[in-house]
Amino acid sequence: MNYKKYKRMYHPVHLEHRDWCDNEITHAPIWCSVDLRDGNQALYSPMTIDEKIEFFEYLVKLGFKEIEIGFPAASGTEFDFARRLIDEDRIPDDVSIQVLTQAREHIIEKTIEALDGAKNAIVHLYNSTSTLQRRVVFNKSKDEIKQLAVDGAKLVKELVDSKLSGNIRYEYSPESFTCTEPEYAVEVVNAVNEIFRPTPDRKVIINLPSTIEVATANVYADQIEYMCKNLNNRESLIISVHAHNDRGTGVASSELALLAGADRVEGTLFGNGERTGNTDIVTVALNMFAQGIDPKLDLSNIDEAIAMFEKCNKMTINSRHPYAGDMAYVAFSGSHQDAIKKSFDLFEQEGSKTWANPYLTIDPSDIGRKYEPIMINSQSGKGGVNYVMENKYGYTLPKAMLTEFASIINDMSDEKHTVLQNEEIHRAFKDIYMNLAAPIKTYSYRSNNDDDSTTVHANIEYNGRVSAISGTGNGPLDALCSGLRKFLGIDFEICEYTEHALERSSSSKAATYIAIKDNDDHERVFWGVGVHENINTASIYALMSAVNRMLDTELG
Repeated sequence: MNYKKYKRMYHPVHLEHRDWCDNEITHAPIWCSVDLRDGNQALYSPMTIDEKIEFFEYLVKLGFKEIEIGFPAASGTEFDFARRLIDEDRIPDDVSIQVLTQAREHIIEKTIEALDGAKNAIVHLYNSTSTLQRRVVFNKSKDEIKQLAVDGAKLVKELVDSKLSGNIRYEYSPESFTCTEPEYAVEVVNAVNEIFRPTPDRKVIINLPSTIEVATANVYADQIEYMCKNLNNRESLIISVHAHNDRGTGVASSELALLAGADRVEGTLFGNGERTGNTDIVTVALNMFAQGIDPKLDLSNIDEAIAMFEKCNKMTINSRHPYAGDMAYVAFSGSHQDAIKKSFDLFEQEGSKTWANPYLTIDPSDIGRKYEPIMINSQSGKGGVNYVMENKYGYTLPKAMLTEFASIINDMSDEKHTVLQNEEIHRAFKDIYMNLAAPIKTYSYRSNNDDDSTTVHANIEYNGRVSAISGTGNGPLDALCSGLRKFLGIDFEICEYTEHALERSSSSKAATYIAIKDNDDHERVFWGVGVHENINTASIYALMSAVNRMLDTELG
């Protein structure tokens, strides 16, 4: 890896005072979707006109008021799409379509032709201004590049004034802005605005694209703040940003640009775009939402947005997407699962109107999702197992038993090298603990109560033989323990007993948990579970299950 062949591509920005560091985002910006232009041109298979119409209508449904629909001069499909939107009256009166054009005469003319009859539109003019583009691509001087922008602006204004009757606004982008000398970028933009003549009532959009990310996001913020402080007629301008994601910081660049004074964000749903993509508007918007700011976009059904994106773009959403990914609301870590569950419980108990959860920045239900630790792996602990057993199947395991069972589940997942599904966990619980009938099985039992004791008579099967046993104690379970001790020749006693109604059962059942300890080895404790409609029978089943687990250990 020859790192010495690389050097800094951006120009340092000199600010006497940086204001963006102390600012906060307090409101949503003007959003402009470029899914149908920048996003579409980056697809292996660009959208058909019908797909673009469907996507356009969905963007309107989400709440976008400015939508870049394409590059009409680039192809017949792009031109025809613009015409269909206008001719078929598909554009709501409060939505502006935006079209892109290079600062070249024939392209500008074709672009203006595509807008004939549009009620509200934005003509987006651009030309590249960076040091490298000037030298390598255009072989032009600074003055020549600036003149190219000025001539383009003159022609756009002339044709708009003479050929279009709608509310047509202007946007200018010094393409590859982040690799342009800041003072030169100011010079070019000011020259263009002398042609467009913006006013506070009729503002011009100045889009400052991070066409290719070449620096950390704070440098982009410096560049935006520099432009805001040095451009003429700032009060008559809408400063827009269009950040790409070459360094993986497109979202951060856009957010810091807003801190630095930007008014508008161009981007795409889920970040589709050239090379590594554009700013992900979904993430930026929901980041604001998570801070209590109205994002002015309706993302309450995130799965619907995903379905539209995947259908039209023929791409999939990364499972680790911050808000939309399949794994976004799944926790594997036991401590995470425990903290999330406790926070959900407290949030519900207190009836709080303010969201507070240590591992979930938003309530998944706000975007049509839900949190479920449905997958348990070797990193999961008691919290995840407890959640599954209690919330999915209705079992409230005693703490000591939960510790033991969680360890078993951990080992199972570790051995499989994968996650365990809910039903696998439930099956393991039943196989290990519940209503066990081997090597010893109870066929029948009856109890007699005297004044101060209970006697139990039971028929049991052991080693293929049915035998009658009896025992006396201070209750049915204690009496059965006495009979089993004598019959089996082992010394044990009940050390823990709990029970509860199994509310998630299809019928009214009771669940009983019993732990017995080996009196010859006090460190050995065996848990058993009994489930039955009759609480007494459930208790007998739980005891026999614990004894069977003890016998299995004794028998090796």
